[in-house]
Amino acid sequence: MKLIPSTILTGFLGAGKTTLLNRILHEDHGFKIAVIENEFGAENIDNEILHRDTKEQIIEMNNGCICCTVRGDLIVALSNLAEKRNAGEISFDHLIIETTGLANPGPVAQTFFVDDQVASHYMLDAIITVVDAKHAMQQLDQHQEAQRQVGFADKLFISKADLVTATDLDSLTARLKRINPRAPITTAHFGQVAIADVLDLRGFNLNDKLAIDPDFMGETEEEHHHHDDAEHCEHEDHSHCDHHDHDHAHQHLDDISAFVFKSQRPFNTALLDEYLSGIITAFGPQMLRYKGILFMDGADCKVVFQGVHQIMGSDVGRPWEKDEIKESKIVFIGNNLPKDIFISGLEQCLV
Repeated sequence: MKLIPSTILTGFLGAGKTTLLNRILHEDHGFKIAVIENEFGAENIDNEILHRDTKEQIIEMNNGCICCTVRGDLIVALSNLAEKRNAGEISFDHLIIETTGLANPGPVAQTFFVDDQVASHYMLDAIITVVDAKHAMQQLDQHQEAQRQVGFADKLFISKADLVTATDLDSLTARLKRINPRAPITTAHFGQVAIADVLDLRGFNLNDKLAIDPDFMGETEEEHHHHDDAEHCEHEDHSHCDHHDHDHAHQHLDDISAFVFKSQRPFNTALLDEYLSGIITAFGPQMLRYKGILFMDGADCKVVFQGVHQIMGSDVGRPWEKDEIKESKIVFIGNNLPKDIFISGLEQCLV
């Protein structure tokens, strides 16, 4: 049976998650969407959209939406939804989990990989994070949960952009790129986004279409001359800042940040497997997301790998093209990760 694509919708308190979700549920897209909320109260969907019956955990609406409020464990809720779907009691083809504004999305994402029952029914499609343009800078300064929500994202939507100046919006965008350079950033005015920008993104899954743009850290050609000779490109904060907001951006030293490893030398498979196992054991709780394309010694195809905390997986990608430069590109997003240790260790795994 085809796996159910699932989206985790996260963002700090008041960012506009529910507004975006309401917009999705109103769209005439033809999908039947199951919605799981992991709290009562402030994050509940508007009553006029989902009239909740407190005696029932699951409600199927006329517009094809099913609402499931998590009163217990997420694994139990997901399993119950799948069982009811298989039994023909309910019908849905997509799942959206809306987290509380103070949630760390990591454990929610891991649920899709650590439980066999869940993994046999669901496929984590993407983590979507909504960022409040008006309050995000302060939230990122004061709450690591806000940084984690950005760090885990496969796609970022900036809400309330109309409430800030263009300069402030540029500064926020630059900061978000520093925290998570691999997530595309789009503004969402009152949740008005195309359904194709939210569902079926395949942002989380391993597939042979995965590519990491060598310039995805946002660096310009002029800025790159500072370290043209560095094989493993370390992009500092200035690589995302316009000159006019350089000093302002450097005031924000986030615990969550990203760095990249690149090399045109192939990896020794045994050495790399041993090293990755070691750093995951030692630093797994700090490693929010890591994802990359690997050039392995003797392999005709790319190897695609990714992970969340201690959960790591890999897959065989498409063959290397004859005229294609063979190069490993890996991005690590994490909480105070020892960048130098990671890079030097990976260098020792090269042939």
